[in-house]
Amino acid sequence: MKPQHLVLAIACLAAFTVSGPAARAQQQRAPVSQCQAIAQTLPRATFASFSGSEQPEPTATEGEDVKLTFLGHSTFEIDTPAGIVIATDYNGWYRPAITPDVVTMNKAHPTHFTLTPEPGIKHVLHGWSDVPGEAAKIDLVVGDAHIRNVTTDIRFSYGLGGSQQNGNSIFVFEIVGLCIGHLGHLHYELTETQYTEIGRLDVVMVPVDGGLTMGADSMSRVIKRLRSSLILPMHRRGPPVNAFLSMFGKDFDVAYAPDDSITVSLRTLPKKPLIYVLKGVQ
Repeated sequence: MKPQHLVLAIACLAAFTVSGPAARAQQQRAPVSQCQAIAQTLPRATFASFSGSEQPEPTATEGEDVKLTFLGHSTFEIDTPAGIVIATDYNGWYRPAITPDVVTMNKAHPTHFTLTPEPGIKHVLHGWSDVPGEAAKIDLVVGDAHIRNVTTDIRFSYGLGGSQQNGNSIFVFEIVGLCIGHLGHLHYELTETQYTEIGRLDVVMVPVDGGLTMGADSMSRVIKRLRSSLILPMHRRGPPVNAFLSMFGKDFDVAYAPDDSITVSLRTLPKKPLIYVLKGVQ
């Protein structure tokens, strides 16, 4: 058994050895991140995802499909096998057909959050703290989804100059073995500590606006480092999606989707990293 497989097996055993109501309650209080298991255990980890033959085999045989639908701007609807509906970067303009159970907001700009979400939403997760500069901390289990965040600094808006510490949150959704990340309004390349906090990402949603967040060159370096299997561009502005795509060579496949959604599981992830441009982002 490869060392990274052994680490993952130990982490999984630690998380699921105890069973019954008490164990389930304990997991609700202190969820275990399987996506961090390898990156935190191996020193100087330089990856956040598996590829090819290194990809771990899942044990589930059914109910493992997660559907991701691009709703607009940087809002995706995530539908889990247990029926949990999540909306990312929820601003109230782009909404799922049904009221979501969870919405995340990164707070970077007015188009990425709302202070008046629908009353029926059970969990409204702010990626910022009410205390300026303090890091928001989210570590929540809702149904079959474990949701957590990693904060990053952002530039101040409207030409004010300077940076706002911990002003953006990268949200990570761990669902039936899949590690799904939404980079939010990422303004700076990630640090070694942030890569470790994120852990592995099988699927990543990445802004491709060409400069409102980061330029294509900087953003492509982040994506190459993450080594995710499936890359979903978002937050497009004008033609920069082409500039972003031009940063990648033969190690990445590129495909344009016929519609606005994709269904994926740990078993069906592409073996070669795929940049998948959903309808509405093209």
